[in-house]
Amino acid sequence: MAKMRYEVIATEGRAKSAVMETVHGTIQTPVFMNVGTVAAIKGAVSTEDLEQIGTQVELSNTYHLHVRPGDEIVKKLGGLQRFMSWDKPILTDSGGFQVFSLAGLRKIKEEGVTFQSHIDGRKLFIGPEESMQIQSNLASTIAMAFDECPPALAEREYVQASVERTTRWLERCVKKMAELNKREDTINREQLLFGINQGAVYADIRIEHAKRIVEMELDGYALGGLAVGESHEQMYYILDETVPYLPKEKPVYLMGVGTPANILEAVDRGVDFFDCVYPTRNGRHAHLYTRSGKINLMNAKYETDERPVEEGCGCPACRRYSRAYIRHLLKAKEMLGMRLCVLHNLYYYNHLMEEIRAAIGEGRFAAYKKEALERMKAGE
Repeated sequence: MAKMRYEVIATEGRAKSAVMETVHGTIQTPVFMNVGTVAAIKGAVSTEDLEQIGTQVELSNTYHLHVRPGDEIVKKLGGLQRFMSWDKPILTDSGGFQVFSLAGLRKIKEEGVTFQSHIDGRKLFIGPEESMQIQSNLASTIAMAFDECPPALAEREYVQASVERTTRWLERCVKKMAELNKREDTINREQLLFGINQGAVYADIRIEHAKRIVEMELDGYALGGLAVGESHEQMYYILDETVPYLPKEKPVYLMGVGTPANILEAVDRGVDFFDCVYPTRNGRHAHLYTRSGKINLMNAKYETDERPVEEGCGCPACRRYSRAYIRHLLKAKEMLGMRLCVLHNLYYYNHLMEEIRAAIGEGRFAAYKKEALERMKAGE
């Protein structure tokens, strides 16, 4: 395994705050990773913007970058960090989620998955070895193991078979990653590997799988296949049941989650890495997060509202512009409107994580969570 130091610095119940040192810098957890699928955040957000709004980790997508511009090209240009001019940690997901989201365009076999490119229809094949090679070419800080993400409500028999294959794929990922990290021409020979726990909403399958992957002594562990169709209650139940079987002295990542309330609940259950497209996607559609819940800036009542999106917010939008002005930009389809909304939402998420870390460090997370959830409900 590559060099990494992960140290838990404070706990409250199951909630934990940690410091993780990587080859590309330090990550303080709990952390929200800002999603830049194709090495850019949708909404005209620059790398400089990400630095200014307190982003610690950027997340990019293996499948999308393999399709365009091509991981070999990114490698020639010095890896993702250099390509997008970002000197902090990057996590790349493995392409496994596309096995779920591009269901109509793929075929799964033991070797791996054959995709039809969503861009030009050409045939692509990604298996565990290919996923590791692509991620090695991208030279991200953290690579994710290649897995299948079965639909949350899939039949038990299907889920069981899928999880067993994901375990076999993980063994192949570990072997390939070890080989790649020894090669002279590998850009980041300290690349970390996180395994992914699957099992849909079947707690016993999840627990069994957690035990199996923990034996492999990976750099970190993720829970995949949640927030893909099950209820929030089912998701929290699976976290309650599964997280205790993952090592406390390693990072725990809940993939693709979620709302601010989801994050607070998951932190309370021992999770410390998150990513989600909500803040950017909602921002592009005028849905903005505030301490009192979400607001829709397209509502007529904001037409002459001179207040910032949120009083006291330090984001570039709130420091300078009114709700009325940003609403006008959105109505006029000016890109600046979308950009300001995305910046506000990402700042909100990054700042929420700062507050969570401080609350855990000061032993007041339970009170902070209760108050934050009540505020969010009151504003809905």
